[in-house]
Amino acid sequence: MSSKRITIVAPCYNEEQNVRELHRRLSAMSAQLPQYDFCFLFIDNASRDGTVAVLRQLAAEDPRVGVIVNARNFGHLRSPMHGFLQAEGDAVGFIATDLQDPPELFAEMIREWEKGFPVVAAVKNTSDENPLMYRIRTGYYRLIARLTNVEVIEHYTGFGLYDRTVVEHLRKGYRDPYPYFRGMIAELGLPHATVFYNQARREHGITTNNWYTLYDIAMLGITNLSKVPLRIVVFGGFISAVISFLAGMFYLIYKLVFWSSFNVGIAPLVIGLFFMGSVQLIAIGIIGEYIGSVHTFAQSRPLVTERERINC
Repeated sequence: MSSKRITIVAPCYNEEQNVRELHRRLSAMSAQLPQYDFCFLFIDNASRDGTVAVLRQLAAEDPRVGVIVNARNFGHLRSPMHGFLQAEGDAVGFIATDLQDPPELFAEMIREWEKGFPVVAAVKNTSDENPLMYRIRTGYYRLIARLTNVEVIEHYTGFGLYDRTVVEHLRKGYRDPYPYFRGMIAELGLPHATVFYNQARREHGITTNNWYTLYDIAMLGITNLSKVPLRIVVFGGFISAVISFLAGMFYLIYKLVFWSSFNVGIAPLVIGLFFMGSVQLIAIGIIGEYIGSVHTFAQSRPLVTERERINC
């Protein structure tokens, strides 16, 4: 009887200082589970440092290591998804290369997977990051939970283990050129197990995540999973119109009653214009996010263009 094959996908960009250590820790984990056949697939998003050179060395030293090198940087969502869909095996693991998530946790995930769970999600219930940022993330996940009827796993970043059936569902059922992986897993609605861990601080290298990328992921999660913000825009428009009408009627009646003594002045007019202008800008921004998502989907571009493959 042949052993089950598990492929672990690790997307990377400028992780020269981390990929070898990640491979070492993955190898140590796999050595404790000799009954499984492990492969490690690194997908490099056109790194500008020596990451690709290190990956070439790893592929030469370990035949289990496969490498995909992208032609250019395709962003923090498209490249990982492409690597995930290219993975073979009975199960596919997913982990970032920054070593903030513990590779050793795959041993526990495999035990849960063997119990019959198609999705095993790793959830960071504690984190060494800034406490304020952790609270902001918590608030965001709870906001998403309120905006949608889809079960969203709190503090789940995609780190986990997935059965082959999950990979095939995503490959056949989703054609999104700008994919929100966590949302796709939530949309599938398959039974999942949860394992918990503490997310460590990054020790080497510089994170490519900034406020813009975090905002991008946050808005993508909202627009992919919920239409509530669009309904809020409609309701907000009605409420704003009613308030404006009532305020106008109040000032009209007040002026008619106290014609000679009531002087409105320009301040209420200016404040009202600024208020209405800000409401309109927010509404246009929300609608623009949805239009942008539709525009991206309509372009139907490939996730990435590969430059080369090594050991694949």
